This record gives sequence, C-alpha cells and structure tokens, in this order.
Amino acid sequence: MLQHQRHEKPKNNMMLAVCVDTPGGPENMLLRKVPRPQPKDGQVLIRVHATALNRADTLQRKGLYPAPPGESQVLGLEVAGTVASVGPGLRRCWAPGDHIMALLSGGGYAEYVAVPEELLMSVPPQLSLYQAAAIPEAWLTAFQLLHFVAMVKKGEIVLVHAGASGVGTAAVQLVQLAGAIPIVTTGSSEKLQMAETLGAAAGFNYKEEDFAEKVNHFTAGRGADVILDCIGGSSWAKNVACLATDGRWVLYGCLGGKTVNGDILGKLLSKRGQLLSSLLRSRSLQYKADLVKAFSERALPHFSEQATSPWLLRPVIDSTFSLEQVADAHRRMEANRNIGKIVINVVNPQ
Repeated sequence: MLQHQRHEKPKNNMMLAVCVDTPGGPENMLLRKVPRPQPKDGQVLIRVHATALNRADTLQRKGLYPAPPGESQVLGLEVAGTVASVGPGLRRCWAPGDHIMALLSGGGYAEYVAVPEELLMSVPPQLSLYQAAAIPEAWLTAFQLLHFVAMVKKGEIVLVHAGASGVGTAAVQLVQLAGAIPIVTTGSSEKLQMAETLGAAAGFNYKEEDFAEKVNHFTAGRGADVILDCIGGSSWAKNVACLATDGRWVLYGCLGGKTVNGDILGKLLSKRGQLLSSLLRSRSLQYKADLVKAFSERALPHFSEQATSPWLLRPVIDSTFSLEQVADAHRRMEANRNIGKIVINVVNPQ
C-alpha cells in the first residue's frame, strides 16, 4: 500500500495523485498532494472516479516510456468521472455532474484531470463509471488498430495476440462487430476460455503449442489476414509463418523484445505482407479527436442494451484496487495475472 507523504494542511487547489520521483519498481510510486489542474481554453476538468491500468503505465514507472512533452508526468491514460468545471471556448454544453470518460496522454492516477473536450465521451447509461474507466485507452487502441491501421474487412480472419488482455478482449469484440472472424493466442486455459466466451472462433495457448501451425490448420493453410501483435521480437517467425498472402501484421508493442534476427524481410516479401506499426499516446490531438469521433459513432452505441445490432459490447473487468493499492495493481499486471482490465477506484463506490 502506498504511503501518503507528509505535507502541510491541504488547500482547496490541491489533489491526491500518484507520482514517481525515481524510476523503478511498484514501490517507487508515491501518493501525495499536488496542485489541481485548471481547465484551459477548450478543456474540461474531470473529477476522476476511476482509472485503469495499461502496460504503458508500468513502462513509464520504470522510466522506459516518458510522457510526451508538455503532458502530465502523473501516470494514467484513461479515466471516467464527472464534470467538475469547464474552461472557456467549449463547443459542447458539458454540465457539472455529467458522466464522462476520456482518453489521456497522462494524469489519470489523480483526483482531477483537465482534458481537451475532443477526447471526451459520454458514458453509456448502462455502465457504471468504474466500468467506463476500462474503455477509453484499450478500446480506442483496438479500434484504431483495426480500422485506422489494418483497415479490416468483413470476412477476414484476425489473429489477436494477448487475447485476454484489455486491448485483446476489446479487439475480439470489435472484430466481430466489423463482420470479421477473431482468433486469439493467450498463455492459459482460463484466458482462452474468456476469449472464446467473448466470441473468439479459436484460441491457442502459445506456451503449450505452436500457434502458427494451429492458425494455418484453422484457416486451411490461408493464414491470418490481420495480426494484432503486442509481443514483437520473440514471435516474429511464427507471425510471418501464419500471415496470409497480402496480410497485414500490425505491431503495437514489444513485450517479447525489440530485436529480430533472421530472414524476416525475405519471408515477409515472399507473402507480400505489410508490416505496420502504431502508437496512440504520441499521436496529435487532431488524430485522437478523429479516432474518438469514429469510435463514438461506430462502436459506442453498441454498449447500450438498446443497440439494434446483435453485438452488445462490454468491457471486461479483471479486478479493482483503491488508489492506495496501485502498487499491488501494477504487480498483478506485471505478473500477467489479469484477464481484462485492472481498474483503480479513485472515489470509493457507494
């Protein structure tokens, strides 16, 4: 559990936030009072009820993934909460108390965060704020990879690595919404079961079997049209082996290493394969705004039970921790124990 640093009596313009003064392990995170942000032109100040963990948070804590210039140094790439106040120049009529969720470049592990209104989304009525906190980063990442990068088409087969992760559980559902066929890799039978419950047509335990052979068998030798890959170096040969001719291999993480040795270019060329890569955090505000708009129009309505589509989307919550327990939450993620999203309650649920 994080310890509160001793400070003078807090003032109204202060808030609690998780800070990292020295990069390192989960124990290096500190919960202390810092100045509360004020909404600038075109921004909304959110009273944060919940945030959620992402792999980028653990990398930033270690000093391996710094926040973009000018952004908050506080960890956290997504939040859900209520409108606390608004800055000048807004285009929409956000009112105090509105339930909203937001994509961030940083600052989510705190009681308040100021966000450009282009990155805000209204919380679907059927979802709690704690469920909503599990949507912005993971679901927008998955949507971006599928539609902005891979340009997925109806009927295509999409291989999703880490199919029980936050992005993975979102991608499995979004692939189906796009009319394509999701298959996954995971590291345990429990995770495979979750992915299949969400609609994965097949799942393969990469620790126990050769997923490339299994993918090729499942597809009758065709291979996967799209691969969503957060693993990188350690799996490159198997990825190319099960990539369909003219397929798109989309790299968005390197959990399995950044180094590649071998005939990757020759094997990729022989299949006319495309190797694409994408990061979301470093994108421009306009790019993120376009992404939020597209997601809000094409996916967000399907979180409602009144959706006309047969696909009812739902965030998968693995576990919840308090803000004081954020170190334990990081340890759970780094041990690969989570299935779905780990949520941090900033305001204790009633």
